[in-house]
Amino acid sequence: MSATVLDGTKIAQNIRSEIAAEVKIMTAGGVRPGLAVVLVGHNPASEIYVRGKVKACEEVGLYSEKLTPPETVTTAELLALIEDLNRRDDIDGILVQLPLPAQVDAKKILMAVDPAKDVDGLHPGNAGRLAGGFAALSPCTPLGCIILTKSVHASLEGMNAIVIGRSNLVGRPLVQLLLNENATVTIAHSRSRDLAKLCARADLVYAAVGRPEMVRGDWIKPGATVIDVGINRQPSTDGKTKLVGDVAFTEVSDVAGAITPVPGGVGQMTVACLLVNTLRAACAIHGLPKPAV
Repeated sequence: MSATVLDGTKIAQNIRSEIAAEVKIMTAGGVRPGLAVVLVGHNPASEIYVRGKVKACEEVGLYSEKLTPPETVTTAELLALIEDLNRRDDIDGILVQLPLPAQVDAKKILMAVDPAKDVDGLHPGNAGRLAGGFAALSPCTPLGCIILTKSVHASLEGMNAIVIGRSNLVGRPLVQLLLNENATVTIAHSRSRDLAKLCARADLVYAAVGRPEMVRGDWIKPGATVIDVGINRQPSTDGKTKLVGDVAFTEVSDVAGAITPVPGGVGQMTVACLLVNTLRAACAIHGLPKPAV
């Protein structure tokens, strides 16, 4: 069996096209959704991520604003900035790029973001609503995982799913989203016993543990859908580095029914879902109907 490779780039581009159409209509009606990205200091990796997010906003017509407090910013100063963004009518989404400098209390900053503008889905209010089965802004990567899965399976109801990884950013919210789709979910982690045996029962496998190529071909149920969230850098034969996921792509592809590549899979969906969340937040804040996307 040769698995279908899920093209995250193509699916993400389709989502962006839908968002651009929605934003055009909203802007014509007097409401242009706006996203503020807060980038503290000069972390090279964070600067690349933020640049990609700002560019994506421009491509779909969203207003975007990048705020760059210095590396020496205090918790109090950053809280004041967040409060200002909470009050602004032209900002519908607020994203604080992590990590923050050691002197800043990251938990206080994330909790200060208005839950209605929390497009990263990290505020406890949104996490609680998601856990309770209520409408909420969901973290972007788990949302992207669900969209990718539903490009293969129209309904996830009754399917056995396993999520490997229990982080607040991916694993835990992904479990809640799967439960809301009526899947039967197992959450596994580094201390789980017989992990291979747990995976072998799953129709849907989500690898988000941060260990290069940990999930092997003999772990996978024939025909299962495998979503690889991992992004790991490893040495390449040319002396440079290459990106690999948490899944041994080649051998798993021989068993699975569908699989995401790294790169070109989940990573592309994360930015697209940030745009989705900003659009949804804008519609809710301005009392407009929920967008189709």
